[in-house]
Amino acid sequence: MIGSLSAWGQGFVNGTQDNARPDWVSQVERVRDHQDREAFAELFRHFAPRVKGFLMKSGADATLAEECAQDVMATLWNKAHLFDPARASVATWIFTIARNRKIDLLRKQRRPEPEDLSWGPEAEPAQDDALALQQESEHLRRALSELPDAQRELIERAYFGDLSHSEIAAETGLPLGTIKSRIRLALDRLRHAMR
Repeated sequence: MIGSLSAWGQGFVNGTQDNARPDWVSQVERVRDHQDREAFAELFRHFAPRVKGFLMKSGADATLAEECAQDVMATLWNKAHLFDPARASVATWIFTIARNRKIDLLRKQRRPEPEDLSWGPEAEPAQDDALALQQESEHLRRALSELPDAQRELIERAYFGDLSHSEIAAETGLPLGTIKSRIRLALDRLRHAMR
């Protein structure tokens, strides 16, 4: 259904602006409400090359960027009902999905294949290492407990709950910027406490 991004031309990848800019919110609503293929094609033509360019500028190779951009656009088609224009623009929503997809794909690439996993019991860590890890874990637990509740809750959701910032925003109703700044402040406090 989606096709190759390279067919859309280099002008899109370089970020050339269209003179006639459609109302992207209404295009997403047409996809959401009527599975409107024309609206989706227009969204695809505009955003897919930009997403691919964004991903390549952020370090992804062309293959990963292409795969990720197509996945992002498929997500737009399948999950248009999740878009809330009161919380973000269409571009922000799409580029957030792109960022999260890139992270997911990179995580998958870094996971060991079953044949790479060692079989049998692992060697016991040295007693000194085990004690140091235990002390460091306790230090971190204390530092987490000293964070303000709002920051600690977001850190727990992001790192222990393995939720993206967008997923946390959807669950809590907090603006994405608030979530990011609270997590950033919490991480700064934790770094300082762990020194």
